[in-house]
This record gives sequence, C-alpha cells and structure tokens, in this order.
Amino acid sequence: MSQPILNLLNLNKSFGAVKATSDLSLTVMPGEIHALIGPNGAGKTTLIQQIYGAQKQDSGQISLNGSEITALSVPDRVKAGIGRSFQISNVLMDFTVMENGIIAEQARLGQSFRFLRPAFSDRQLIRGGKAILERVGLEKRAEQRVGDLAHGERRMLELALALATSPSLLLLDEPMAGAGPEDSQRMADIIEGLRGTVAILLIEHDMDAVFRLADRLTVMVEGAVIAAGTAAEISANEAVKLAYLGGEE
Repeated sequence: MSQPILNLLNLNKSFGAVKATSDLSLTVMPGEIHALIGPNGAGKTTLIQQIYGAQKQDSGQISLNGSEITALSVPDRVKAGIGRSFQISNVLMDFTVMENGIIAEQARLGQSFRFLRPAFSDRQLIRGGKAILERVGLEKRAEQRVGDLAHGERRMLELALALATSPSLLLLDEPMAGAGPEDSQRMADIIEGLRGTVAILLIEHDMDAVFRLADRLTVMVEGAVIAAGTAAEISANEAVKLAYLGGEE
C-alpha cells in the first residue's frame, strides 16, 4: 500500500478556551480527493492554515510525502509540494489574466520578480503562462484585467496559479464559494479532472459537489474528527446525521 501524501498526527490548536483542532489525525492518499466537512466553526480553515504553515499548531505532527514538515515555513512548505487556494481570492486584481499566469510561471521556474515588465513580453514565459491558463479554460480571457472577471472565473484563475508549481498536495478552501451555478459546475469539472494527478484536501459547503467529488470524507465538529470514510459511509453515519446533516431529515 502506498504511503500517504499528507499525514496529520494528533494536531491540537486552541484559541483561549476554544479548541480549533483537538487531537486531530487524518491522511490524504496519492491522487485522491479528500473532503473536509463540518458546520461553521468546526475548525476546518484553521486546520488548512496549520497544514499550510500560516498557523502554528500547539502540538502534533505534520508529514508530507513521508517527511515531517511541522517546523517548516510557508515558503518551504510550498517548495516541499503544497499548493493552496483561499476562501478569499488572492490573485493580482490590477494585472491581466496573462500577467498573473506569467508571474506564476516565473515562480515555477524560480526566477526573480524584480523585472516584471520585461517578463510580460518574454516569449518563454508567455508560453508557460498560457499553459497555466489552459488548465482551467481561461486562455480566452488572457488580456482581460483580473478585477473585471466574474467571481467564479477569478476562483478558477486562483486554482490555475496554485497548480502552476505542480504540487503533490492541493489545499482548496471553498473554491465554489460565491460562484454562480455555471461557474460552480465548471470548477467541479476541473477538480474532477485532477483526480489521480494530485492529492486534494477540499473544504466545500456545496454538499452535492462534495459527495460527487470526494473519494473519502472527514467530518469535523468543534475541532475534532467525528467520522471518516466514503460518501456512502458518511451518509449512513448516525453521528454525522445528528451533528451536521440534520438528523433524520
């Protein structure tokens, strides 16, 4: 059996009396889409922040590709193979879609960001930027200012930028939040197409999308895991029904 891409062991994080994560352990396997669900305030985003390195856990261990990364900085975790999209889009709004792609291509190649304007006319970087946009179907928007894109298209661009460095683990925090039905469907199709190529840990409140996409699900309540398993197992779990899915309804 292959080893997990991500292995979390007994993570704890408290904010005063509030436990954001409580002895939390989970694994994400190579190529799988693993959904993290739970009510608001369950600690899902705080857990993502701990994996990414933006929040330091109080105790516990984080391993990526078999190596412990618990003490690594955010940049070092990105170098180790973590990509992330955020709840709130973090793309460069005053730049064009292609310019965002070119900057991501520069990062992928490990080049300096000191001379952006020459980079925007570099043919090699343009080819790389176009390839980044093509992964999410945004190449036709290349010359459009990002701030003028629809919200769902900005989320797709953010996903493209997160994929640019070919991460082994992709953290997606509500990628469909605020998107209309058409863009949400496009996003779900893109995520579906990534199955088997990159391990994904997905937070998403659209339960139809979650149960369609997820190979496995972990359910959090008040910082702790109350259930983990396949969509069928989670749907039939009485503790999940009572705590999250609304009991018998």
